[in-house]
Amino acid sequence: MDRKSIDIILMCESINNSFFVFFHLLTICNCFIFSQVEELRQAIEELYYFEFVLDDIPIRGFVGYMEESGFLPHTHKIGLWSHLDFNIEYNEDRIIFANVSVRDVKPFSLDDVRETLSLTHTYSIRWFPTTVTYEKRGDRLRDSSFFPKSLEIHWLSIINSMVLVFLLLGFVVIILMRVLKSDLARYNLDEEGTDDMEQGDNGWKIIHTDVFRFPPYRSLLCAVLGVGSQFLALGTGIIVMVLLGMFNVHRHGAINSAAILLYALTCCISGYVSSNFYRQMGGDRWVWNIVLTTSLFSVPFFLTWSVVNSVHWANGSTQALPATTILLLLTVWLLVGFPLTVIGGIFGKNSAGNFEAPCRTKNIAREIPRQPWYKSAPVHMAIGGFLPFSAIFVELYYIFATVWGREQYTLYGILFIVFAILLSVGACISVALTYFQLSGEDYRWWWRSVMSTGSTGALIFLYSVFYYWRRSNMSGAVQTIEFFGYSFLTAYVFFLMLGTVSFTASLRFIRYIYVNLKMD
Repeated sequence: MDRKSIDIILMCESINNSFFVFFHLLTICNCFIFSQVEELRQAIEELYYFEFVLDDIPIRGFVGYMEESGFLPHTHKIGLWSHLDFNIEYNEDRIIFANVSVRDVKPFSLDDVRETLSLTHTYSIRWFPTTVTYEKRGDRLRDSSFFPKSLEIHWLSIINSMVLVFLLLGFVVIILMRVLKSDLARYNLDEEGTDDMEQGDNGWKIIHTDVFRFPPYRSLLCAVLGVGSQFLALGTGIIVMVLLGMFNVHRHGAINSAAILLYALTCCISGYVSSNFYRQMGGDRWVWNIVLTTSLFSVPFFLTWSVVNSVHWANGSTQALPATTILLLLTVWLLVGFPLTVIGGIFGKNSAGNFEAPCRTKNIAREIPRQPWYKSAPVHMAIGGFLPFSAIFVELYYIFATVWGREQYTLYGILFIVFAILLSVGACISVALTYFQLSGEDYRWWWRSVMSTGSTGALIFLYSVFYYWRRSNMSGAVQTIEFFGYSFLTAYVFFLMLGTVSFTASLRFIRYIYVNLKMD
């Protein structure tokens, strides 16, 4: 057979862009200069695909292959499909269905190409008889769609989350505008109505001399708020940087590097918030508070990462970090992260004022009445964790599939909306749960507000267990320890962030209702 070339028009489209490119697909060697190779790499990263049309049947496939793996270190591999297997189903003399497969094909690596690229494009065709008639081939085409339905699922997830937000906001507004208005009207009556009021179910005025009583473990509480504020700034900063196009979202190594740098730079936020609030609460061991703040996340992270890296070393894995990289990361934390935490703590301590409590606190604490089961801490944690989790669980699948699988997450605008919804739901449910707790004359709201919405982190970890067993193909000690180690850290970060949002919303709510209450 003589060598021959086939001129084929390929329609290459991306999820985010679309344009027409004419390829001259040859059965002989093709040559690409370096600039064309870079364009080809970018097209593969952007998930561009080709389209053939055979007897009005579209045949689509991705131009190349991309794989990302690991966190520290991170690998980014790009390959081009130089061979295509076409599968054609026929019934007598009519074509019923056709597709393209690369299941048994090894991609041509573009990672080491620095100048020109020479390769040979080949293809093979396999014919399969079928009993499907030509009149019913439309059903066969509908059953196998190349395009993912992720965008539809994403928008359905956002609509579901938005409905949840509006319901919670409406619920909180009802509390603030109607229930609280009724409570304040009754509580601000003269002393004749006070006795009747004290016999009612709503008793949050009765505990006005205890509601601002500082909780135990104040330094730890302030450290949680400080580190939670740091990760709120870190998460928002990463998403905003991606939306502004400051780095290639398809290279997750760039996101990892930016996260490490931003974590070191935002350590001043954790030191400032923690030290400032600690001094407002009357704490005097501010040095210990700063040490606790800087260790609250860094110590669990280094312990988890050390175990994971040691397992990689023991099994001879290439994912194990060399000693030089470990020393570099420790140097960044010692020379940037820790000093900035201390500097932020000093500024926070010096700028701290008095704790703005609208009510005086008595020396003797009031006895807390026995609470019904539905006002207990486990029930509040279950409710406060489930509602925020229900707003993000669909998005969690795509994030897990990107980090631990071969999916590519590029819809960061949707991620920003879901992140805002998560924080809004956490704040709203925290206000509602705090009101119910105070209505039962239970003034121990400080840690309860942190734990109620912060329990979302526990549900995220449980979801990771479900994903490992039912959605992934991971196995072995190396993959298991790495997956659950980093999943634990992810859940811990969400606990810190949502606990901070929950506490802040509850504190503002309590100050608001007691400022508007007339005291005897």
